[in-house]
Amino acid sequence: YAEQNANLPLPKDGEKRVVFIGNSITRGWVREKPDFFTDNNFDGRGIGGQSSLQILLRFQQDVIKLKPYAVVISAGTNDAAENTGPYDPVFTLDNIKSMAQLAVANGIKPILTSVLPAGAFRWNREIDATSRIDALNIQIKEYADANDLPYIDYNAAMRDKNGALKPNLGNDGVHPNFEGYQIMESVAKPIIDKVLAE
Repeated sequence: YAEQNANLPLPKDGEKRVVFIGNSITRGWVREKPDFFTDNNFDGRGIGGQSSLQILLRFQQDVIKLKPYAVVISAGTNDAAENTGPYDPVFTLDNIKSMAQLAVANGIKPILTSVLPAGAFRWNREIDATSRIDALNIQIKEYADANDLPYIDYNAAMRDKNGALKPNLGNDGVHPNFEGYQIMESVAKPIIDKVLAE
């Protein structure tokens, strides 16, 4: 996002920019529903396949330097899928905590999110995706509550009775489709609006 970041002017006085940082789910959201971002002064900074560590590594460039009012932090899917090595839930949660703390230290309001439901990862089917995701989401929610941070629960709105992504909300069991992103918007927007009103 170096070129996009360089071409994005700093917010004007009183302007409340929101950055969404994450993986392919965030990237796909911008591609599938661009109006949601342009109409609301939201900027998407998602990169496919990235784990929480990789997202943390670019937090300075893709969030802090853009001087948003708030940041929506979505990470964990690719950690659980072991995209960048063996899964360590403590390490993943610590990376998410670090992003939230960096945001606060720079006067940016962090908004944490649940990891979206998945019954399996098609590229690593040996993993019990649902159990890992559910356990991580409990930890993210507990951290958010303990630190009085907003929490967007996509998972509860998008899971079937087995904890997988509802079939009508995605095409591969992991990534949302147009309808899936509509659900995410309906869950996220009221919480973001509340933060922006503070």
